[in-house]
Amino acid sequence: MDIQRQGVRKRKLIRWLIAGAVLLTAAGAGAQWLRKLEPALPSVEAGTVWPDTVKRGPMLRQVHGLGSLVPEEVAWISANTEGRVEKIYVQPGTLVRPDTVIMELSNPTLIQNMVAAEYDLKQAEANLADLNVTLQSTTFDKQAVAAQVSSDLADARLAADRDQQLSKLGLIPELDVKLSQNKAKQLEFRNQLEEKRLGIIHQSVDAQLAAQRVKIDQFKAVYALKKQQVDQLRVRAGVAGMLQQLGNNAVGSPPLESGQNVVAGAILAKIAQQDKLKAQIRITETEAKDIALGQPASIDTRNGIIPGRVMRMDPAAVNGTVLVDVALTGALPPGARPDLSVDGTIDIERLNDVVYVGRPTAGQPNSTITLFRYGADGKTASRVTVKLGRASVNAIEVLGGLQVGDKVILSDMSAMDTHDKIKLN
Repeated sequence: MDIQRQGVRKRKLIRWLIAGAVLLTAAGAGAQWLRKLEPALPSVEAGTVWPDTVKRGPMLRQVHGLGSLVPEEVAWISANTEGRVEKIYVQPGTLVRPDTVIMELSNPTLIQNMVAAEYDLKQAEANLADLNVTLQSTTFDKQAVAAQVSSDLADARLAADRDQQLSKLGLIPELDVKLSQNKAKQLEFRNQLEEKRLGIIHQSVDAQLAAQRVKIDQFKAVYALKKQQVDQLRVRAGVAGMLQQLGNNAVGSPPLESGQNVVAGAILAKIAQQDKLKAQIRITETEAKDIALGQPASIDTRNGIIPGRVMRMDPAAVNGTVLVDVALTGALPPGARPDLSVDGTIDIERLNDVVYVGRPTAGQPNSTITLFRYGADGKTASRVTVKLGRASVNAIEVLGGLQVGDKVILSDMSAMDTHDKIKLN
């Protein structure tokens, strides 16, 4: 027979209570210890960041932009008349001279009009020759009549003088004298009329010949114009340079090919002078406000750097940028050609004594940003607020938040926006 032991259940309960109290005490102490620990810092590979040290001294303010080389003078060749492209002799990229034939057009109507104008001119010249002969013949007839009248007048005067002498001698009656004198007066009056008529005939001849010559000049001008238009069907370069394109190369426009019809005024070719180039670079609107004419610039062609000076600025901005023309003052390096992509840098001003640092990826002039500054151990970096001032291409002025000698991270750290301190491995 089993005998039940007294107090066992009570002792078990006491042991469980003691164990629970111990566990609660340990858990509380552990939680308190965990609360006292700092959170682990996010790590960043030191080799992946771009550091720089704050300096003091002179800083050259510059602005930078991308662009291309363009010719100072461009010749656009357009069609003077409509026509059909028969043959293209020269392709883009070829050096041409002023007399180089680029292409040949055809226009049968224009050729027909030139031939008709030539025949009109020859007909007018023939009419002038015929009119000249006719007028000369008429003039000769009038001169003969005038000469006859002049001869009759001379005879009448002699007869009147004779009759007057005979009348004085009483050999003829006075009436015959008066008749002779009257005849002489009539012929004298007629002679005066013939002389005036002869003068008028000369004026009429000159006027008719001048009118016909005017017609000839008119036909010559028409023929010369038609002939010039026909000659222009052989499209020549007109200037020395490089043929850059055929047609206008506008969006949606088909390339210029043989067999294509072109209208008057259509762009046929573009020719650029190879030895007279300038750089066109685009500068952001915020930086372009400090650019002035004559400022020095340097143009990087990837095969050499060409010095230059600002020669022109567009008055308006397009898509947030301003187009700046730079005149090249140095020799062109090998390979320089129109439409070559280049990098342009313009010197704005030299600041003699400023605190500056390399330009951060998000650093804009006259703004306030945050940067990570290296700690004394060089293994951690803390976020600090930095006030920036005037900027250059690769450097920017520091107005506050950093001291000379501070080392900061310039690369993009947006991934750490939620952290004020990082660890550099």
